Amino acid sequence: MVKLSVIVPFYNVRQFAPDTLRSLKANARDDVEFLLVDDCSSDGTRDLLERAVEEVPGAVLLPHEANGGLATARNTGLDAARGTYLTFLDGDDWYAPGYCGQLLDAAERLGTDFVRVDHVQVTGRARQIHRMPHGRREVPLRPLDAILPADRSTSVDYPYAWAGIYHRRLLDSGVLRFRDGLRTAEDRPWIWRLHREAESFAVTSLYGVFYRRGVSSSLTQIGDVRQLDFLRAFDQVVEETAAHDQAAELLPKAIRTYCAVMAHHLESIERFEPAVARTLRTESAAALGRLPQDILRSTLSALGPDRAARLRRVRRHQALRPGAPAAVPATRVHEEAAR
Repeated sequence: MVKLSVIVPFYNVRQFAPDTLRSLKANARDDVEFLLVDDCSSDGTRDLLERAVEEVPGAVLLPHEANGGLATARNTGLDAARGTYLTFLDGDDWYAPGYCGQLLDAAERLGTDFVRVDHVQVTGRARQIHRMPHGRREVPLRPLDAILPADRSTSVDYPYAWAGIYHRRLLDSGVLRFRDGLRTAEDRPWIWRLHREAESFAVTSLYGVFYRRGVSSSLTQIGDVRQLDFLRAFDQVVEETAAHDQAAELLPKAIRTYCAVMAHHLESIERFEPAVARTLRTESAAALGRLPQDILRSTLSALGPDRAARLRRVRRHQALRPGAPAAVPATRVHEEAAR
């Protein structure tokens, strides 16, 4: 019987995959399966995964015929998962030995829909513990209560899918699936849906997942059109939250987070390709125009002068260009870039 399914997407991470695969081998158990999703790698990663199936107990290779992005790769793993519980790992990160057993113990002990954990961030040789932003630990909690307040970091601001373990009933109800095609910010609508729709969760202090930052090939380091998927992701957050029966209380948090992430990308707009930078400006202005204006006004007033001024300036400059071409949707730019 499979108790835990570990879903691990890989895409062109040949340099780091050996560490990941060794850590899976150090977590092998009769009741754990490792679903290795190769998202059409072209750098030799696939060869490593084929060998791992022979060397890592419980490893299964799930190859893609075309690159679909992290969200789609995770969904492939979800479709194949047999475990009572599920968790995730990215192909350039790793687990401490025995971590999967500790994770299972926590899930069975606490008996909630999902359990969230801390993690260790690795930047070069530096390591730093990042804690799940919720003070109460080892007790069942209501996920909806952990979304607010709007002006503080809360559970939905810790969106990492790999920082936790999830009961299969969430998969069966559709809560665990990701939006196909999202290449960045895929965790954002996912974590909001998890907290809106699950009935119970808990937090426990485990530090067994190691998250590698500063990788040059990581999408968080690349300034191309894939970064603009955050717009589609947060549009989904706002749309789904607006349909919730507690929308009046929850929307200010969703919109504040959307604006903060948007301002962050605009602050570093120099790293984007020129065409992508133009699309970022126009799409950001359009997104601001779609938001409920009363909530947006109060959000900008509380967001801080620099970020608020940047967002107001983007929107104002776009409005003052009546002869400017219409914004090219980020989805279309992405489709054109993929050709």
